[in-house]
Amino acid sequence: MPPTSQKSVLITGCSAGGIGSAVAFSFAKRGLLVFATARNISKIDPQLLSLSNVEVLTLDTTSTSSIRAAAQSVSGRTGGKLDYLVNNAGSGLVSPFLDTDMKKARALFEVNFWGVLDCIQEFKQLLVEAKGTIVNVSSIASRVPNPYESIYNASKAALSHFSHTLRLELAPLSIRVIILEVGMIKTSWYTNSMPSFTLPLNSLYTPATSELTTSVTGTENQKSGTPVAGFGEYIVGEVLKDGKTGEVWGGALSGTVRIVRWLPGWVMDNILWKKAGLQKIAEARKSG
Repeated sequence: MPPTSQKSVLITGCSAGGIGSAVAFSFAKRGLLVFATARNISKIDPQLLSLSNVEVLTLDTTSTSSIRAAAQSVSGRTGGKLDYLVNNAGSGLVSPFLDTDMKKARALFEVNFWGVLDCIQEFKQLLVEAKGTIVNVSSIASRVPNPYESIYNASKAALSHFSHTLRLELAPLSIRVIILEVGMIKTSWYTNSMPSFTLPLNSLYTPATSELTTSVTGTENQKSGTPVAGFGEYIVGEVLKDGKTGEVWGGALSGTVRIVRWLPGWVMDNILWKKAGLQKIAEARKSG
């Protein structure tokens, strides 16, 4: 098959029901050649697979050889170019830090941070040739010290700050970098990403078990989050704007976070203290 002249996009983490899948559908609707990837391609939506301008690739962002193989496949189809790279694959971890398994913490950074950097390096030549765009999916968690998600928050903060620096470094090469600061979205991410969680028997955070359970199951996201299909449409519309670069905020609570982060720190602290049930822990320590 000869190389295509279509504009192309590769998206990591395209499991059904997630942001990656919604973005893939939206790009496909606009006629781009979409490379929808996942570590386990059986999790990709069959409706996405049925589209004529969607091609599926296995891509494990924690494996350099897997990323390299995907880059070679894309290069063969596009004549050595990639117009858009959407780094969406990510993982979550909910646990009070004192109870956190450090192997799991390091594994999360491999997916949420180092995997993104590895993808950019392996696709760099294709992006240079296309004067392309890199889209890194971060989170409002990069700005909010949400209790029990310290490792996840840190991984997204690292990704956001890296992305802003990369944006400056790549500007002379005519490569744009867009950072998505994503709020609450109704997706299957918690089901796909979060393992079941139980506190250790001797945990100091047992009084906040109900709040931890809410975090693990993504209850608030399902209740108040932005529908994922509409969010995908919004994001792709922003990404395709001529010259668009820098931050794009979207999803429930993203606007609130943008405002609250400029207020005195105690405002956000008070909100999070109550939400996380930290008072229960303080009271248990006093009574104990």
